[in-house]
Amino acid sequence: MKFLKPILLLFILPLFAFTGAHKFYISVTNVDYSEKDEAVQIITRVFIDDMNAVLKERYEFSSSLGTDKESSVDKEYLERYLRTKFLVEINGKTVKYDFIGHKYDSDMVICYLEVPNIPLETLKQIGITNEVLTDIYDDQQNVVHMKVNGKKKSHVLIKSRIKGMLNL
Repeated sequence: MKFLKPILLLFILPLFAFTGAHKFYISVTNVDYSEKDEAVQIITRVFIDDMNAVLKERYEFSSSLGTDKESSVDKEYLERYLRTKFLVEINGKTVKYDFIGHKYDSDMVICYLEVPNIPLETLKQIGITNEVLTDIYDDQQNVVHMKVNGKKKSHVLIKSRIKGMLNL
């Protein structure tokens, strides 16, 4: 019995070393073209806690995204942050996008963006600059999947490489 406790401790102790969750920083963005709407439609997913943290750090605003306390001011700061860190280029020119809205799925905030009035025959190139969360997390990865008219391209954007392109 005297030897059982140290042996048991020897087997259990390493298990506690791996109980802390490894935090990873990632967002996923899908960029698609809607022929019906003649629009570039964008869906971006970011962890809620990371978005709340960046709004606190950048604007000194205690955001309540994803909680019962969320207000219209939270949405304004979310949109304001995205407009500074997420840019869309069409044919080499930065364009304004509409912030359609956002919703939640588990621990993610899903934002819907759209660039309207883009006829397919004039669309030659889409560029996405995504610096979301790179201002507070050096190891942030922003995955961007683009699909237009049968052409697909994916990019993993990081702090030192913030732009991805799809040439048509």
